[in-house]
Amino acid sequence: MNPAKTGDSARPYHHGDLRRAILAAALDVITVDGPSALSLRDLARRAGVSHAAPAHHFKDRTGLLTAIAAEGYELLAGALAEAEDLRDAGVRYVRFAREHPAYFQVMFTPGLLRDNDLELTTARTLAGERLRAAVTAVPAEGRGPDARLAGVAAWSLAHGFATLLLSHNLDGPVGDQDPEEVFRALTGMLFRSR
Repeated sequence: MNPAKTGDSARPYHHGDLRRAILAAALDVITVDGPSALSLRDLARRAGVSHAAPAHHFKDRTGLLTAIAAEGYELLAGALAEAEDLRDAGVRYVRFAREHPAYFQVMFTPGLLRDNDLELTTARTLAGERLRAAVTAVPAEGRGPDARLAGVAAWSLAHGFATLLLSHNLDGPVGDQDPEEVFRALTGMLFRSR
């Protein structure tokens, strides 16, 4: 038997970048049908490898979803690192959700993930630190005396707005307006970041 072949399907196990191909296919499925539609066997078929090959990288479906969430938090942390101030951090959070809805959905559905995964906890912590840094940069008179609660308020506003936007619950109120500009206006009602 050829060592590069596995399983009854006789498809090649090796792939140029199987991990990336499986992640990309998974994100496509989640975007269209949600995380419940994920199947490692289907993803292997899409990548043109044996049905056992994805398990080599992710072990199981939970491992795959955990890897997606970790990658999403890394992307979010990168976006927040570029923020000029708290308002811009919120806009970047909303933009991230709009540009990466599959990541966003998986990241904030804890029941799908291995919460003790080191890659996930590290990336999640970094994203949280970036948001906290944006909050603590606002003088106390602009955010109140408790920076921790101000952080919860800022995150709640950005996350709530992004979630409502992605679920089309803001289609009426936002209409044809740029959602990022609408969000920027909302933050101006609650926080003074300058």
